[in-house]
Amino acid sequence: MISAQDLSAAELAALLAFHADAGVEWLLSDLPIDQRAQFAAERQAREALPVAAKAAVQTTSERERPQRAAPPPPRPALPIAAIPDENAVMEARFAAESARTLAELKTAIEAFNGCNLKTSARSTVFSDGNPESGIMVIGPMPSGEDDREGMPFSGRAGQLLDRMLAAIGLSRETTYLTNILPWRPPGDRQPSLPEAAICRPFVERHIELVSPRVVLLLGNYGARFFFGGNETINSLRGQWREIGVGNSTYKALASYHPQDLLAAPATKALAWQDLLTFSGSLNG
Repeated sequence: MISAQDLSAAELAALLAFHADAGVEWLLSDLPIDQRAQFAAERQAREALPVAAKAAVQTTSERERPQRAAPPPPRPALPIAAIPDENAVMEARFAAESARTLAELKTAIEAFNGCNLKTSARSTVFSDGNPESGIMVIGPMPSGEDDREGMPFSGRAGQLLDRMLAAIGLSRETTYLTNILPWRPPGDRQPSLPEAAICRPFVERHIELVSPRVVLLLGNYGARFFFGGNETINSLRGQWREIGVGNSTYKALASYHPQDLLAAPATKALAWQDLLTFSGSLNG
């Protein structure tokens, strides 16, 4: 068995992250304790105590116990303050529209407390890459790796995206990466409609400030978010469409998210077709 003293700081951090993802919240003891056997032994000892001794112990305990005043009545529970969804959307829209630069938008998102997703997330995941590239890649929401690293498209999915971009002559330095949601939903669940509505002003302002020539939307959720409707990525992918943000429209193409390709490798051929379509527009 490897001792914690034999691990480096990076290995310890990785081990703690693994336990956190597995749902471990408490580290109780280095050695296992049989709580059932301990409880049975204590119960047997109590039953073996003579009745008279029990009474004497109880009488002495009651005599030595200080007299306490009756506790005050419990205070009524105060309601937890919450921002109604419609007010939160208005506050998000005001905060987003007030941002004149990407740095101001990042600060506004980090300071915003009107979305409950922020309370369970470790990081506010904003962006990566070059905002001057004219090429914007938008995913749905941060993954667990993104949440830990504070960077979009981290981990295995991010590595696969790097290879996908490299296949058409792009990289993180020649694109700009972000997500629709800046905070990871608990358990990677789909965001609720109110949560999505609250986050919409931020991602739309993000697009306005970057003003990309083309947008690559990755994943089923992202395609539905911007294109509308209930179609799946299988029918939405590979087709150039326009998305309206504010008073402008942007040329966008949807394709599979790298996580989809890891789960279903057979879709890589379709994703490659989408990348070729996307690349062809860049060279046109």
